[in-house]
Amino acid sequence: MESTAPAVFEIGFILLAAAVAGWIARRLGLPAVIGYLAVGLLVSPFTPGYVAERQQLLLFADVGVVLLLFEVGIELDPLELGRERGRLFWLAPLQTVLTGVLAAVAGYLAGLPAAGAVLLGLSLALSSSVVVVNITRSRRRTTDAATDHVLLGWSILQDLVGVTVAIVALIALGLEARSGVVAIELALIYAVIVVVATGLIPRFLRQLREEHDLFLIVSVATGLALAGIGALLFGIPLALAAFVSGLAITESREATEARERLLPFRDVFAVLFFVAIGALIDPANLLRGWAWLILILGLLLVTKVLPTYLFARFGRLSGRPLQVAIGLGQIGEFSFVLATIGLSRNVIPRELYAAILAAVVLTIAASTLLVRLGHSRPAHRLVRG
Repeated sequence: MESTAPAVFEIGFILLAAAVAGWIARRLGLPAVIGYLAVGLLVSPFTPGYVAERQQLLLFADVGVVLLLFEVGIELDPLELGRERGRLFWLAPLQTVLTGVLAAVAGYLAGLPAAGAVLLGLSLALSSSVVVVNITRSRRRTTDAATDHVLLGWSILQDLVGVTVAIVALIALGLEARSGVVAIELALIYAVIVVVATGLIPRFLRQLREEHDLFLIVSVATGLALAGIGALLFGIPLALAAFVSGLAITESREATEARERLLPFRDVFAVLFFVAIGALIDPANLLRGWAWLILILGLLLVTKVLPTYLFARFGRLSGRPLQVAIGLGQIGEFSFVLATIGLSRNVIPRELYAAILAAVVLTIAASTLLVRLGHSRPAHRLVRG
């Protein structure tokens, strides 16, 4: 028992420090996530002062991102898509593919192997669903209802397209240990399991609606079990499998109740994840990879923010195009997962990995602050395609 005391103390200390930093950030008119990232930087092995144990930080990142993406999968309500019929269904996937392809080509021309370039492209194509949800539900939000609908719907489509492409790409590029044919067969089997679970889990949860504690336990347990099955038996990255598992629950009538009961845990997952992100940035590798950071920020502006603005404006979607573009202009949890996969497979160098983590910090901070710029512009009328 005594041997676990330091780890328990460290978790409590970091969560308390993050809470204080988040409160200070909000008092200054900044998003709380900036405070969480700052705590990560302060306790990292690369800065003076108190140093959190590196393996503990890696565990924070792994557990935090798995639970976070599982909750994100539940949080993303497909019914939001029904509010923006027509154009959004092809504009969002088009932006995801366009950003991914252009960024991948740029990465390949910059010297990355094909697999690393594809992972870089996917990392930049996907926005942070956690940040998008926070933008639309913050007490200090400056977006209107129409803009919220576009942001959430766009984010859902991004995730669905991006995660599907990522799983296929990991198999096709040989980044999984199994052969391509076997990996594809296993992925299809896993898809069948998820579809079956989508029908069975809600029925089981329906029987537990009056048992609040069991409802929550079963919701989390079945989702994590599906994620574990996808990772251990079928070779799908754990975090991506956790997201798919969350989507399996969100399709049911019980999804709203599951979201409400899991919502209090989302902030804890987010704190663990963003503290770990801040702590894992290696300044030495970042200095060596400063050119990568400039390239990433430039690509995000040219291949993501600008096209998203143009698509939202000339696609005549509801909401404010500038806020939509800025609100989707960051990278986050999926970028961390894909970059970590690339680093572990030796297709992404440590300098690029550090640059991606730094870009996560910078773009989240910029997106949550600059999204307020477009609030004075009148929203377009809702045009149904």
